[in-house]
Amino acid sequence: MTVLGILGGSGLYEMAGLEKATWRRVPSPFGETSDEFLFGVLHGLDVVFVPRHGRGHRHSPSSINYRANIDALKRVGVTDILSLSACGSLREDLPPGHFVVVDQFIDRTFARDKSFFGEGMVAHVSMAQPTCNRLAHLVHDCATQAGFPIRFGGTYLTMEGPQFSSLAESRLYRSWGCDVIGMTNMPEAKLAREAEICYVTVAMVTDFDCWHPDHDHVQVADIVRVLHENAEKAKALVAMVAPKLKDSRPAPCPAGCDRALEFALITAPEKRAPEVLGKLDAVARRVLKI
Repeated sequence: MTVLGILGGSGLYEMAGLEKATWRRVPSPFGETSDEFLFGVLHGLDVVFVPRHGRGHRHSPSSINYRANIDALKRVGVTDILSLSACGSLREDLPPGHFVVVDQFIDRTFARDKSFFGEGMVAHVSMAQPTCNRLAHLVHDCATQAGFPIRFGGTYLTMEGPQFSSLAESRLYRSWGCDVIGMTNMPEAKLAREAEICYVTVAMVTDFDCWHPDHDHVQVADIVRVLHENAEKAKALVAMVAPKLKDSRPAPCPAGCDRALEFALITAPEKRAPEVLGKLDAVARRVLKI
């Protein structure tokens, strides 16, 4: 059964056509999720919306409990995650209002729990291809069909925040070939990989980062306007993706997302800590045969 999880801002949850909408808290052994999750049915597909920052934007990027969010999504049967994130642009040809289907990340965060595994149960998953290519093409095709300005492929630099970049940092990230910059997609993508959930990010550009000569002249009202416009496009995109995903999702995933833990567990079975295994009853159930 296909279930789509959607991580994003509060504006997304007021969607036309969403049926059987119910807010419900999902417990997780990794702590409390960002908020209750919104369960519903969209064009025949079960969907679960997650207010990443909590309703009312209560959580900073550093204080979001990413592990609880992803673990809880796994517990309710989510098979695919569409992450929608506001970001800054590091390229002249990605102006405000443009979308990027991200396929690579550079993780510059340092104050977040980045793995479900650790002392007592060690695992190493590959992050060479951190997003699901099948899901990425589906999302890109829908956005193209809708006429949205969107680019397939790009590198998302995840900074810790909550402060924005210095000019020197912004210039450095451009020199690395990064395309967009944001604060939330790591460790989301890493945790989704560990949980064997297909994951894709659509980065929605709101403004140029401070490298751009016009950056200091941008008014807050302009950014807010772009945010609202992007949110409307994002809702339309989700509404297009849902029925196509319902009708076309193959199993197993051709990209191997749902088998990411196949050879990742390192700790010998007799050395695995029971208290750690107890927390992995959803994330690693398939390989631990719990």
